Formats: sequence, C-alpha cells, structure tokens
Amino acid sequence: MKTYIDQNKDRFISELLDLLRIPSVSADAAFKGDVLRAAEFLKEKLAEAGADNAQLFETAGNPIVYADKIIDPNLPTVLVYGHYDVQPADPYELWDSPPFEPVIKDEKIYARGACDDKGQTYMHLKAFETMMQHNGLPCNVKFMIEGEEEVGSMNLATFVKANKEMLACDVIVISDTGMLANDVPSVTSGLRGLSYHEVEVTGPNRDLHSGLYGGAVANPINILCKMIASLHDENNHITIPGFYDKVDELSQEERAEMAKAPFSLDAYKKALDLPDVHGEAGYSTMERNSIRPTLDVNGIWGGYTGEGAKTVIASKAFAKISMRLVPHQSHEEITAIFQKHFESIAPASVKVVVKPHHGGAPVVTPITSAGYKAAAQAMEDTFGKKPVPVRSGGSIPIVAMFKSELGVDTVLMGFGLDSDAIHSPNEHFGIFNFMKGIETIPLFYKYFAEFHQVQK
Repeated sequence: MKTYIDQNKDRFISELLDLLRIPSVSADAAFKGDVLRAAEFLKEKLAEAGADNAQLFETAGNPIVYADKIIDPNLPTVLVYGHYDVQPADPYELWDSPPFEPVIKDEKIYARGACDDKGQTYMHLKAFETMMQHNGLPCNVKFMIEGEEEVGSMNLATFVKANKEMLACDVIVISDTGMLANDVPSVTSGLRGLSYHEVEVTGPNRDLHSGLYGGAVANPINILCKMIASLHDENNHITIPGFYDKVDELSQEERAEMAKAPFSLDAYKKALDLPDVHGEAGYSTMERNSIRPTLDVNGIWGGYTGEGAKTVIASKAFAKISMRLVPHQSHEEITAIFQKHFESIAPASVKVVVKPHHGGAPVVTPITSAGYKAAAQAMEDTFGKKPVPVRSGGSIPIVAMFKSELGVDTVLMGFGLDSDAIHSPNEHFGIFNFMKGIETIPLFYKYFAEFHQVQK
C-alpha cells in the first residue's frame, strides 16, 4: 500500500487542491452554491474510490454526504465522520495568498479548510481508495460528511436519530483534531464542551451626541465592557456563581502524567509573539487549555468604527461570548446560569438580552477501547514511536451526541498541528501530515479488526 500511496502522491494532493478551491463557507448564505459544490465533489470522489451508495441526504440546511462499503456483515464497521464546510476567511487582507486559491509553500498547503477539515477528511477518502485498490479493506466502512460543523451542526442530530440503522457501527473515527508535533504523535482522548452566547446591551432609543448627553445617560459600550470585565477575578477565575460546581478536578498523579508531554513555554510564546502567557492561577499553560473551563469574548462591537471621528453614544453594544467546558459540566446548565448571571449584573440604566447559540457536552474517550488502541498502534507503526494521549482544548459537540444516539465511542485521530492556523488567516496543512494520515488510516482499520475481535 505504501508504494501505491507514494506513486499517487501528486494526484492525491492535486485533488485536495481542487476541493480547497471551493469556498464552502457555511456561515454565509452567499456561499450556498459553493457549499453544495463541495458536497457533490466528495460524493463523486467516494464513488470513484469504490464506495457504494454514494449520495447526498438533504437536511433543513446543507446536505450530508453518505457512502459505504459493506464487505461482510460479520466484520466490524467503522463510521468515518468529517465536514466539508469551512470557516469564513475574513479578514482577507491578512492572508499572504488568497484563501481559496491554494498554494504550496515550504511543504505546506495554504488555504482555508486545508487542515480544518477538508485536508483531514480527504485523507480518509484516499486511504479508503488505497485499501480498495489492494483488496485490503479489513472492516466495513461508512462515510458521513456534513456541511454545517462550523455553524454548530444544527441538523446533524436530526439526521443521526432518523438513520440509526443505516449508521450502525462499532466505532466512529474523526480526524478533526491535531497532534503534539510531527515527531511527537498523539491521540486525543478528551474534548472540552461549549456554551456560546450573543449578548446585547441597549441604552437610549437612538445614538446620541456624546457632548449633549455624555455623563447623563448610560453608554452601552462602557456598560458592556464593565460587565465583561467582571466575569473574571484577579486570579482569572470565572466569577459566575455555580460555574465550577461540577468541574472534574484531576488528581496530582493525573496532572503529573499530562506534564510528561513535550512542551516548551519559550517556543509557545515565540510562536504567538507573546511577552508572557496568561490564565487561571494555579495551573500550567497546557492545563489551562485542556482540563480547565474558560470564558472568552469572541467578538465585541457597537458605535462608530469607521475612519475618522464621530462623537456618539451608541444605542446598542454587542458581544459574542463562549465558554469551554470540562467533564461533568452540562452545557445546558452553564447556558442557564450564564444567562441569569449576566442579566443580573446589568445596571438599571440599560436593558440586556442574552441569546444562547449552540453548545455541546465535553467528552472523554477510554484509552482502553479497541478504537483507541487501534489508533495508537497504527500511529506507532507509521511514526516509529508510541503516541501520547492528550486532552484537547477544542470542542466537537457531536461526539457526545454520537455516543448517546449510536452507543459507540469516537476515536479522535487527527494529524494537524497547533501551528496550522485553523480559523485564522493563512491556515495551512503540512504535506507530510496529509500523506502520513493516508498511510496511517489503513493500519487503523487493520488493528481495529484485530482488537475488536479480541474484546468481543
């Protein structure tokens, strides 16, 4: 199989570049046609690779691409999940090259979606093609690739609930995560959950002249900034009552094991051009972004932001606020207590509206499962060293939904790097990582078939 992968490397990359040229931005209705083009592209490539039943399932939003290959009902079944939608590319002016005109520079592919998640999803298609070409598919396989992950996967649960029999499987594998480094492979064993909100603060019924009214009426922007600032104390602990009540506190032994993962604070600061790190007192940088809950403002706006000056007190101010959650925290509960608290700290001079958006539960994948062990063994074979189990700071809310609806664990076997700038200008994905994924995935199938049989 390695020979086939090497011989077809240029074609695999060329096909990925074609997919990356499609601006499938799910958050912007202006790109609706491009989102559909990306779905069609994947459907056709799955059929060409040898999958059966390649089709698009319509939803209330963007379609879900489905295909399968059932070689023997007695063999275990792997369900591959990915997404073909991408984040908006704004601000375009910060890109060194156009986000939807992929370029290869320093052995990296630069384009929106290169790593998140088109490149990582496409690894699975090419690994499947490779196995089919060599009659080397040791498991049944099903593909489910959605087009709304970047906007909260709002229609995926409905689809899964309505198609449980079609999606029945023994393990789900997702490559929408990363690893520590190209020479330090890792498998993600946990994800944080998410609670996301938009808040609106309203003062006067119209924008006012700041000279005539300044000091006499509440300025919604000033008020909003004070409210947000109050959400953390001097130790960067979150001040919302009840926020930490159900937080899973890891033992010192568990924290010591986590600390064995290679990490250079100096390199971390240098990569981000930071004079120093910042975060919750009492925890390391690696702990802050993985095992601790957080609260961050993701956007804030109001008033006049154009060129020059305009002396105005805005009628309204807005912010988007997200909280990353850890095991045992319920995103429904956190959403409720955030809304109650934020409304309660508003002065009587303004009106506050909290609009909850999407959320998701945190998850932990057992490292004793057949799926995890198969991923670890496959990566050990191709990287030459045993991968480190890590907890990711990110959130993939559908993982908990898969567990509750399909009753199976998810293996998070990603090949991206923290430096790949996902969701940012100049997103990229290493050619090494893309090809290493295609090489590793067939071994995951091989070992999963073996380990699943042992655990039965």
